[in-house]
Amino acid sequence: MNLSRKLFVGVALTSLLIGGCTSKVTEREQYSGFLPNYNNLQEVTTASGEKAMRWVIPSWNPNDYNVVAFSRLELYPTPQPNERVNRQTLDELQSYMTNKAKGVLGQKYLIVSNPKLAPPGSKTLVLRAAITGVSASNEGMKWYEVIPVAAVVGTVTAATGHRDQDTALFIEAELIDTSNNQTVAKVVRKVFGQQLKNASQAITTNDFKAAIDKLTSDLQAFIR
Repeated sequence: MNLSRKLFVGVALTSLLIGGCTSKVTEREQYSGFLPNYNNLQEVTTASGEKAMRWVIPSWNPNDYNVVAFSRLELYPTPQPNERVNRQTLDELQSYMTNKAKGVLGQKYLIVSNPKLAPPGSKTLVLRAAITGVSASNEGMKWYEVIPVAAVVGTVTAATGHRDQDTALFIEAELIDTSNNQTVAKVVRKVFGQQLKNASQAITTNDFKAAIDKLTSDLQAFIR
């Protein structure tokens, strides 16, 4: 990784860690690189009333497909847990969101772990999705008020103080049509968890369950 790339990753990931809660959508500087590209993303209001950055092919029709290949939500980049967000919490978030997505998709589509397992003649979508960041920041803190660090889940510095803290979870996803290997939809989204009392309080999966439930209800509306 060259120096310019390191600087970009450092700044982008720092934004994920201890800032970013003022804006309702993920800033461009916070895009993780999980998606092949971020072209044409536009701010939209979801069915639940939340904001997201999204692009959908004009010809999108969820009824054109009958299989979705999806194994599990990824953690991207490789996370570095700490005392604020431990590995158990990351694993729980990954498992909870994976199960929620499969539950919604399974109401309409056959779910397989790999597109090669789709029945012959199936019209298949591949879902790629990842948690790209977890943050806790002082209430009202601007996303750019940060000190660069190179980790997915960073140590909270003394600068965070003792004020109430907003929590946010960053997600990126895309749907790919296996018939032509083309992306038909992609989204970059930030969901907000429960507010923490101070910088010493650990982030838990429970802090995000209500937000994740709202996220999955939007997925349900999208494929309806």
